Amino acid sequence: MSHQYLFKYIVIGDSGVGKSCLLMQFTDKRFESTHDLTIGVEFGARLIEIEGVPVKLQIWDTAGQESFRSITRSYYRGAAGALLVFDVTRRSTFDSVASWLQDAKDNSNMAMTVLLIGNKVDLDSQREVSRDEAEKFAKTHDLMYLETSAKTAFNVDEAFLGTAKAIYAKVQSGVLDSSVLAGRALAGPGGPGYKSGPTGSSGSASSNSASSSAASKAAADSQSSNSKPCCGGNS
Repeated sequence: MSHQYLFKYIVIGDSGVGKSCLLMQFTDKRFESTHDLTIGVEFGARLIEIEGVPVKLQIWDTAGQESFRSITRSYYRGAAGALLVFDVTRRSTFDSVASWLQDAKDNSNMAMTVLLIGNKVDLDSQREVSRDEAEKFAKTHDLMYLETSAKTAFNVDEAFLGTAKAIYAKVQSGVLDSSVLAGRALAGPGGPGYKSGPTGSSGSASSNSASSSAASKAAADSQSSNSKPCCGGNS
């Protein structure tokens, strides 16, 4: 089935919070506790329907290590949605959320919908970040908030689909340019949902290709990264 709209997502957050596991659960309906840490970026896609309209979700899963941060930034361009993930059992990953959110604001060029996700709620007995605290942060920064478990699939579909519905609502209301998200036009200054910024124009194949090359270089400086399970052996 062909799609009427294409929504680009970027999945961001610290290393090991379960970003890749969330993507795998959403696209493939499976979980691997020993999934290697992402080097640079990974890609997934899934076709969904919103109010009978076919929409393709193009999802870019990014590396959380600091050495890949500059590479990740180029993937914000053209993204209509961002899933900002932290691990409820590791406070340090929640403490980093503000920095990731600032990156999204500084490097996106669209009116991006951001969902804050507290992952690994199947390990509730080890929780270091309360739901109330995360919800308060989300409300303060005008974000949506949802708690998930990539291991049990709890709220995983809801996270991706809920974000898509919020983006679709922006399209229907004219906040985002339907022609751009339908692939009939390029985002440009002055268009609905487009904002000028330090990143310049919207994402392109050439910029992503350049980033992939940079990822290979950064990987050489991070040889031990892919030997650690991204999901901490849990979710």
